[in-house]
Amino acid sequence: MAENKIKAREQAFKELSSKDKTKKIIDLLLNNAMYIIIILAVIYISIKVPAFLKLPSIVNVISLTAAKLPIALGIGGCIVLTGTDISAGRVVGLTACISASLLTTTFKVFPDMTSAPPIIVVLLVIIVAGGLVGFVNGFSVAKFKLHPFIVTLSTQLIVYGIILMYLMRGTNNGQTLSGLTDGYRSLITGTLFSIPTATGSVAVPKYVLYSILLVILMWVIWNKTTFGKNMFAVGSNEEAANVSGVNVSRTIIMVFVLAGMMYAITGFLDGARIASANANTGLNYECDAIAACVIGGVSFVGGIGRISGIVVGVLLLQIIFTGLNFLAVDANMLYIIKGLIILIACAIDMRKYLVKK
Repeated sequence: MAENKIKAREQAFKELSSKDKTKKIIDLLLNNAMYIIIILAVIYISIKVPAFLKLPSIVNVISLTAAKLPIALGIGGCIVLTGTDISAGRVVGLTACISASLLTTTFKVFPDMTSAPPIIVVLLVIIVAGGLVGFVNGFSVAKFKLHPFIVTLSTQLIVYGIILMYLMRGTNNGQTLSGLTDGYRSLITGTLFSIPTATGSVAVPKYVLYSILLVILMWVIWNKTTFGKNMFAVGSNEEAANVSGVNVSRTIIMVFVLAGMMYAITGFLDGARIASANANTGLNYECDAIAACVIGGVSFVGGIGRISGIVVGVLLLQIIFTGLNFLAVDANMLYIIKGLIILIACAIDMRKYLVKK
C-alpha cells in the first residue's frame, strides 16, 4: 500500500511538473507573440523577395528607423506615465513647416526676409515651439487632472489649425513649402559615410548619427537622473510617489515638455529629409510611435519601459513596413495592419499585467 501511494504521488508530481512546463511555454509564446509574428514575416518576405535583405534595403530600414526614433523617444515617456500624446504628429508637422519656411530660398511665408537665419537659431526656435506645446499638455494633465488623451486631442486640433494659418501667411497661400537651403539639407541628409558594394556604394545619412546621440541622451535621462527615477515612480504609483516627496506635477510637466522637444527635432529632421513640408507632414506619426513603444515593452499600465526597447520597437516596425512595401501590399492596407499591430501589442501588454497581478 505504501509503495502504491508513493508511486501515485510521484506520478501526480510528474503530471504537475509537465503542466507547469507547458504553461510556461505557452506564456512565453503569448508574451512574445508580436516578436514571433514579425520574425516569421521577415523570413517569409526574405524568401519571396531576396532583395529585402540586401545592403541598400538594410540601410534604408536603418535610416527610416533613425528618422522615426525621436518622436518615439518622446512619446515613450508619456506612456510610462500611463498616458499618451496624440498631438505628436501635428507638432512634428508644425515644426517641419517652421523649419522649411525659414531655411528656404523663396521666403513665401515671410516675404520681407532676404536671407535665411542661422540653422542653430531655427533649431532653437522649433525646440521652444515644441516644448511650449508639451508644456500646455503637461500643465493641463498635472494641474487640471485631465486625461492625457483628451488634452492631447485638443492640442492636436489647435496645432493643426495653427499649421493651416501659418501656411496661409505671406504669399504662400497654403502651398507646400520647398526650395530648402543647401546648408539645411546637407546638415541632415548629407552623407555620414558610405559602404562600398559590388556595384558602387550605399550612403548612410547624417541624421542617423543625430538619432544615435538622442538615444544616448534619453537613456542617460531615463536611467541616470533624478528626473528619470521620478518619472518611473509617478508612472508606477502617483500617490506613493507624492508621499515619497516627488513633485508629481513638475515631473508630469517635464515629461511632456521633453516629449514636445523630441517631436520638434523629428520635424526639423523631416523637413530636410523629405525636402518639403505641408499641412499633412507628420500625419499619423503618433500611431507608429505608440505602436513602436508598446512593441518595445513600454507598458500602458505605467512605470515600465526601456530606451533600448523603444529602439527595437521602431526598428521592428520599420522592418515590417519596408517588407510589406517590397511585397507591393496596398498602401491602404498598411493602415489596417498598423491598427492590428497596436491592438495586438496592447492586448499582450495587458495580459502580462494581469498575469503579474
